[in-house]
Amino acid sequence: MPTSMPAAFALCLILSATPFVAHAQAASSPAPPASTHRITQFENDAVKVWRTTIQPGTPLPLHHHDHPRVLIALAPGTLKIVEESGDTKTINLKVGEAYWLPAMPAGALHQDVNASGQPIEVMVVELEKEN
Repeated sequence: MPTSMPAAFALCLILSATPFVAHAQAASSPAPPASTHRITQFENDAVKVWRTTIQPGTPLPLHHHDHPRVLIALAPGTLKIVEESGDTKTINLKVGEAYWLPAMPAGALHQDVNASGQPIEVMVVELEKEN
């Protein structure tokens, strides 16, 4: 700091920078751990849209889809669809690619499993008027 700068001015500079330093420290705090979850994006009588994140080692619970759907990959990874019967289907998700999944037979259940080392994220568009 130049010796010609008054001490009061220097103190004002230091104090005015303090909120920015505190904000930068708060912004660098670690984020809470991510979880497997589903967030509804849009819904009407024709379509349901949701965003799903599946963490490695945390599969979705068994569930059923009455209607066909399209998955759009938002993050890459390997998705295993495990039927309650034990049958599996593997989809290697590529960002921006869309994948068609038909409606499930009545009474069938499946579980989505992340077979990757990083989180999988997809947007799902389910066609409510199709069977």
